[in-house]
Amino acid sequence: MKATAIAPSNIAFTKYWGKKDEILRLPENGSISICLSNLLTTTTVEFSKDFKKDQIVIDGKAIDLEMKRVVEHLNRIRKLAKINLKAKVVTQNNFPSGTGLSSSASGFAALTLAAARATGLNLSEKQISILARQGSGSACRSIPSGFVEWLDGNTSETSYAKQIYPAKWWNIADVVAIVSEGKKEIPTSVGHARASTSPFMKLRLSRMRQKNRQVKNYIKNRNFVSLGELIEQEALELHCIMLTQYPPLIYWTPGTLKIMKLVSLWRAGGIPVYFTINTGQDIHLICERKNTEKVKAKLKQVEEVKNIIVNTPSPGARLSDKHLF
Repeated sequence: MKATAIAPSNIAFTKYWGKKDEILRLPENGSISICLSNLLTTTTVEFSKDFKKDQIVIDGKAIDLEMKRVVEHLNRIRKLAKINLKAKVVTQNNFPSGTGLSSSASGFAALTLAAARATGLNLSEKQISILARQGSGSACRSIPSGFVEWLDGNTSETSYAKQIYPAKWWNIADVVAIVSEGKKEIPTSVGHARASTSPFMKLRLSRMRQKNRQVKNYIKNRNFVSLGELIEQEALELHCIMLTQYPPLIYWTPGTLKIMKLVSLWRAGGIPVYFTINTGQDIHLICERKNTEKVKAKLKQVEEVKNIIVNTPSPGARLSDKHLF
């Protein structure tokens, strides 16, 4: 009973912040994202009567049962499959984890698909998305391919992600600038729980449905400038909430701020590029694919940039016959 899955990270154009339900990980608002071609997690899962306990290895490091979320997620899948076998899980990321690049999204998406297949469950994409969401909210967006909407449902069955446009719909790129590979001090899950303490959270939520409609319209019409302006403002608004909740979350580093300022200068110089940031320090620069090399060249001149990863909209989670063990 072994299976392997590959899942992409995703970058949200409109962000999810705060939860209606902590256990089910129901978001306070819906969100729009794209799957990323070169931020990938590969996970092999095997269930066997020979295993006396769950074994979890992430990027070559053995993780014991303090890795509570992973074991809890395996338990969800075991319950669905009506088995009680222990599992061996081996996971590899091709990008830094815990720096705001949504490694939990790709990680739990890959874990969900691999574990479900290994147990023999025959689940639809919607069912896999619902299950992945319970491990990590944004993991549901890494199940479908391309441009994805996470629906703002009030129940587990109505809160899942679906494709709105295929990966090849639009020739845009996401150029990731790695400014630090150190893990963030406060996990995203902790930050979500504090969202309601921001005095601006209620105003944010009142605007999100209209904002999501606008983003979908800009994607439909391939209106790059309008999309770029909105997603940049949306990233700043998200971090405004985090800065004003209690206690505040400050994820940016000097390198993050420097690139944010430079992006506006690069636009003024004729390169249409916009930034967005998740809950971390590394920064995503969104551009049309024809301008990718120009953006890369600019980033290479920034001392704080440790690495550059170029992504295009990609397929979502999928199975692989190349097992990690």
